[in-house]
Amino acid sequence: MNSKFTKLIGAVGILLCAGHAGASAIITDGNISLGVDDFGQLNIGGGVADVAGETFVGMRYIDTATGSQYESTSHGCYCEGWGVGIVETSESGFINNSAGGGGLVLDSFVSTATTATSVVSSASLQVTHAFELATETDNLYRVTVSIENTTATDIDNLRYRRTFDWDTSPTPFNEFVTIGGTAAATSVIGATDDGFCSSDPFSFCGTIEAGASGDFDASGPNDHGANFDFDFGALAAGDTFEFEIFYGGAIGEAAALTSLGLVGAEAYSFGWSGDDTNQDGFIDETTDLAPTFIFGFAGVGGVSLPPHSDVDEPAVFAMFGLAAFVLMRLRRKA
Repeated sequence: MNSKFTKLIGAVGILLCAGHAGASAIITDGNISLGVDDFGQLNIGGGVADVAGETFVGMRYIDTATGSQYESTSHGCYCEGWGVGIVETSESGFINNSAGGGGLVLDSFVSTATTATSVVSSASLQVTHAFELATETDNLYRVTVSIENTTATDIDNLRYRRTFDWDTSPTPFNEFVTIGGTAAATSVIGATDDGFCSSDPFSFCGTIEAGASGDFDASGPNDHGANFDFDFGALAAGDTFEFEIFYGGAIGEAAALTSLGLVGAEAYSFGWSGDDTNQDGFIDETTDLAPTFIFGFAGVGGVSLPPHSDVDEPAVFAMFGLAAFVLMRLRRKA
């Protein structure tokens, strides 16, 4: 891959072309771009046309060799959003550019070429989404989500929902979807492939493909997405709870899993072209690029994924000797 410096130079050019829409911002390192709206949801206008002609930016993978951009969520439906709620009082606040919202007020939104921070409030909570590049890999953006109880009353059950409609270029509306890691994540109370749900954490969210709930692999192809519901438990008066969201893309499943492992993600969804049947990053094993797009979480009570293929093989050889190294390779192939 190109160096970070090269990608940042490319990012400046992209931003000069794209501009901003209101208080929102298109942020990028030249490899991954996000269109961040002021309440911390994705999907804004002002981008260059991607390979399928889409100019709204949600989450994009950029081919640094050609400059071609691949959009993953804004085709047809600006359905990425989030919501927060308190079970015992039924208070909720949520935002989604297609499915609507309510119960939130904007406190502030600031951005640079590569970062964005949104701060909003409900009656009892202040929620901050801080977007920045992941330092461990250039395939991901990290979003640190901070939820503060701004009242003098303890909360028993704090809810959060994040909704994502996969529309993956180069074949939007025709994608495979995977969800993984939820079975071991104690804070996950629901996960489905319905990216068209309301982002209100107390609303019902079903499935689009039969059986596409919890953990499942390569469902589709169809026009579907990912919805995650979390119960983060108690939050004392004045306290703050934090977890992380990851957005990005990579060429193929192995590279996507490696990226998630490097940041310690615990639960995730992949979306990729329905024409990339073996998820190797190309349309039917040709040179036509088909990125695997990434949506992940950390700090949600799960088990961190190991770096899937990020193995320093010479170091392993030196430490354990030939026999151990061969055994490791055989296990990897099993």
